[in-house]
Amino acid sequence: MKEDFQKRLAESRTEYISDGLDEKLLSASPMDLFEKWMTEAERLVPGTYNAVFLATAGRDSRPSGRIVLLRGFDERGFEFFTNYASRKGSELSENNYASMTFFWNELFRQIRIEGRVFRLPEEESDKYFSTRPRESQIAALVSDQSRNLQSRELLEKKFLEAEKLYEGREIKRPPYWGGYFLSPLSVEFWQGRPQRLHDRILYSRKDLSDNWINERLYP
Repeated sequence: MKEDFQKRLAESRTEYISDGLDEKLLSASPMDLFEKWMTEAERLVPGTYNAVFLATAGRDSRPSGRIVLLRGFDERGFEFFTNYASRKGSELSENNYASMTFFWNELFRQIRIEGRVFRLPEEESDKYFSTRPRESQIAALVSDQSRNLQSRELLEKKFLEAEKLYEGREIKRPPYWGGYFLSPLSVEFWQGRPQRLHDRILYSRKDLSDNWINERLYP
């Protein structure tokens, strides 16, 4: 059974059929195409179309990754929220270079983003926190994210205690929780094509204040 599975795994193939990606039709900023692809993903990809793989590395240069949810984007960058004391938050405090990867299998598309990460202004984190479901707000209060947890029962007990403590009261954003934005230095768009002759268009700039250039890469 194991050998059969390994054989199937090695021989698994997908044919990527799409209209491709023509760099002649692209605008000066990668954000225009990003918005177009994200809007199409919202319409055509079931579930969490805004899920993105976030990779960070601390002072020791050992990479770690996890899925987070994109919560906004503009010319400044790509927004996500977390506990500042989590592993990713701790690593970003030591090394604020990070990468994001979106992948939509239904569309045969991938976007790779690399750049520097900065904290959102407190008022923007406050505003977003106020829109979260109350249960999510309480969860942010009681979760010592990425730290050792003795038992599931302890977590549920802390949640119920906080729920009772804040009954009928507004829940303010805790100071250890908030938002970041990744300000991109490179954005690569990958569109699957037949015969593995995929389209790859890379936008890049050396500094955050520079203009973008784009080029086609070998697949």
